[in-house]
Amino acid sequence: MAVQKKLIAGNWKMNMLHVDAAALTRDVVAGAEVAPCDLLLCPPSTLISWVAETASGSQVAVGGQDCHEAESGAFTGDISAAMVRDAGASHVILGHSERRHGLGETDVRVRAKTEAAHGAGLVAIVCIGETEEQRDAGETLGVLSRQLDGSLPAGDEGFAVNGSDTVIAYEPVWAIGTGRTPTKDEVQAAHAHISAHLTASLGEAATDIRILYGGSMKPENAPELLSIENVDGGLIGGASLSADSFLAIAAAAPA
Repeated sequence: MAVQKKLIAGNWKMNMLHVDAAALTRDVVAGAEVAPCDLLLCPPSTLISWVAETASGSQVAVGGQDCHEAESGAFTGDISAAMVRDAGASHVILGHSERRHGLGETDVRVRAKTEAAHGAGLVAIVCIGETEEQRDAGETLGVLSRQLDGSLPAGDEGFAVNGSDTVIAYEPVWAIGTGRTPTKDEVQAAHAHISAHLTASLGEAATDIRILYGGSMKPENAPELLSIENVDGGLIGGASLSADSFLAIAAAAPA
């Protein structure tokens, strides 16, 4: 899929206190001026409003790491999509493998959250990916198709999504936080399949939907990964906790 700019998104996960986030955000904002791509920081919910205020007026967007599917209610510890938006975010990560496999989130719930995110005016970054067992069993492409079909809102004739409200992130579960990465051919095959599956449902409208790669992307392998066809950016975990590493990955993105 051809898009104007790649997107490099940093998922801070459950890391950073205010003092650490302050320096990191300022350094990323400063480096964003020369980045050849779009940049997004996804801090913990406790830091969204502060990071959004610090990044205001810059080329750095801010996102949340999750949201509840309900608009409000007795859901202690959760935050709604509207709350994420109200805190200053424009994006939200949904269906990350750490929530799917660690907290039992299903495709059905990810779809409900995606619908809630869209309703609140957020861009949903919907994560999909196979486990090591599924890859070893040759089930990768089938898993990706099922997760797309189950996790994306459906319209009368296909997916009810577009490039302005949805990003897909392919994250092989076995590569997240392990230092392992798939081969170039494996990444290319997965992204080509996702692209084809979206196109089958959306036609030309699918060309605007960015497909990110997530799974131990770092400065050393970013140039190769970001050069692969249909890889429209990266969802960065550990390497996003350092401004130098995050910006080095961004610098590797083809303009």
